[in-house]
Amino acid sequence: MKSFRRLRMFVLVAAISVCRIHAGIPQALGDGGIYGVAITRDVMVSMRDDVRLATDVYLPTQDDKPIAERLPTILMRTPYSKGGGEKGHRDAHYFASHGYAVVFQDTRGRYKSEGVWHWMTDDGRDGADTAAWIGKQPWSDGKIGMIGTSYVGGTQHALAMEHSPHLATVIPVDAVSNMGYASMRNSGAFEMRFWNWIMLNAARGSRQSRDAGTAAALKEMSDNRMAYLDLLPLRYGTTPLKLAPEFEEWLIEAMRHGANDDFWRQNNIIDYPQQYQDIPVYLVGGWYDSWAGNTTANYMALGKTIRGPIYLIMGPWIHGAQGGSSHGQVSFGEAAAIADPMAWRLEWYDHWLKGKDNSVGRSAPFAAPVRIFVMGSGDGRKTGQGLLNHGGFWRDEQQWPLVRTRYSGFYLQAGGRLSTAKPDMAPDAAAASTCFVFDPENPVPTIGGNISSGNDILLQGAWDQRGGPHVWNWQEPVPLSARNDVLVFQSEPLAEDLEVTGEVAVKLWIASTAPDTDFTAKLIDVYPPNEDYPGGFDLNIGDGILRARFRDSLKSEKPMEPGTIYPITVKLYPTSNLFKKGHRIRVDISGSNFPRFDVNPNTGEPLGDNRRRQKATNTVYHDREHPSHIVLPVIPAGT
Repeated sequence: MKSFRRLRMFVLVAAISVCRIHAGIPQALGDGGIYGVAITRDVMVSMRDDVRLATDVYLPTQDDKPIAERLPTILMRTPYSKGGGEKGHRDAHYFASHGYAVVFQDTRGRYKSEGVWHWMTDDGRDGADTAAWIGKQPWSDGKIGMIGTSYVGGTQHALAMEHSPHLATVIPVDAVSNMGYASMRNSGAFEMRFWNWIMLNAARGSRQSRDAGTAAALKEMSDNRMAYLDLLPLRYGTTPLKLAPEFEEWLIEAMRHGANDDFWRQNNIIDYPQQYQDIPVYLVGGWYDSWAGNTTANYMALGKTIRGPIYLIMGPWIHGAQGGSSHGQVSFGEAAAIADPMAWRLEWYDHWLKGKDNSVGRSAPFAAPVRIFVMGSGDGRKTGQGLLNHGGFWRDEQQWPLVRTRYSGFYLQAGGRLSTAKPDMAPDAAAASTCFVFDPENPVPTIGGNISSGNDILLQGAWDQRGGPHVWNWQEPVPLSARNDVLVFQSEPLAEDLEVTGEVAVKLWIASTAPDTDFTAKLIDVYPPNEDYPGGFDLNIGDGILRARFRDSLKSEKPMEPGTIYPITVKLYPTSNLFKKGHRIRVDISGSNFPRFDVNPNTGEPLGDNRRRQKATNTVYHDREHPSHIVLPVIPAGT
């Protein structure tokens, strides 16, 4: 009877009349949990400015009654609908059936929540207000752990930087952070997956899409978004996106705002790690995830600032796909997948929220602060599913980057060679540099990589760098290396295996005929031919870009003087890959990678507001005074 009265108290506190469900959890949803689950939907929780956010609450039950004790809470704040379809429903049931209160909430201006959506900037305050509300509920013991991926991982970082007394731990997976550095504005360039995100999400879940006519107009725009790729830059009031003004405003301003300043401050952990709450943090990322570089950067920044503890796991995964073992055209082996993505989270929460003495700190994936998947130990043949067997294995480490790393320069040489020997050619020699023409009307197509939006615009993960019907803007079965605007530098076949694990950078000396242009770099593991792949396989490992106007600082723009030689650094995403004996290491240099990044018009006009496009002749130098090279973090064999 007391338990039932407490449930009534909860309903009164929520001040709503909603559907309440008491049920035992089916095997597929409960996954071994011992409790049933009671659901209270659409609790409208007031924020400090009186905007109300739609919230679902899941409470464990026993014998069809709420359990009597106060419970720790698992909180998810999402712009993708708190109902979340079958998966969101299943995840909430899972934790509730294992003895947690679970709160899933639509973020401001999304789905059933009130207010106007803004990209992340309200999520720290709204998260803190939600945490305070949870702490006052009769079913809450005051402790909160957060869950979620991508934007939903970003809402975890946002609350952690707000210092709620109720927040006890977070597990940010592939999470939004450091947006002015990479993954959104990437060294000054704009990652087009967020253009794609706006085109999709303005049409679903926005407050405007609650009107059927407006929703239809926005969906028509979304369905035809590939046509809009040829019409950039976007300008106010010129597309159906004007029907969702907060989405239009954010996208236009984000594409125009290249400098890493206060515009991108929310979730800037690199520059403001001291703002992060001192709590246990488990950072989850993937070598082919769109936020990979920021995941490792956060580990390094927080490791110097908070006690944590801080854990990091990096797999061979694409965005949000920790349960998969193959990504793109490549298999990494069954061991690459996390078989039960909820069970290891439960282990973490049980330890930090319930004080259980379990595997955390003792066994995988919690035996060491850092757990990485080293890609590349496979035999290079086709699997039964027709994928390249690249393979790999897990390894525990004590830090990131690894202290035993030997940073090794592989130098660009005349004739497209890549060598550990520094170039000895005089600067005035005819072959001391290589030129290419970058035409913004014909950008180099994206084939795989660190991308979070798959569908029909961007391919995710590991792919042979060859065109075909799967690449919408490079339909013919022609390798990218055949293009004249791609400079290819590759090593001789390796005499022995070479492990590359860590942060990767390409240091170039460049010049251009344009006042502003882009330089891209891509690291490729070149497979030799075999019976299954008679043409070999050019496997993308990581890539990056630099918008030249930001060559000296990401905080301010500076045009180039045409013909002047400048040193630049193109930062690639981190990786761990075993380049096997007989393979070649290849570095591709170009001026575009579209639609992974927006295309530089080469005119020097304001970002996102150009009216013209022009060709640029770009030069990469590789002589003894300008020794352009890639810096590879080599791990000595047997260590």
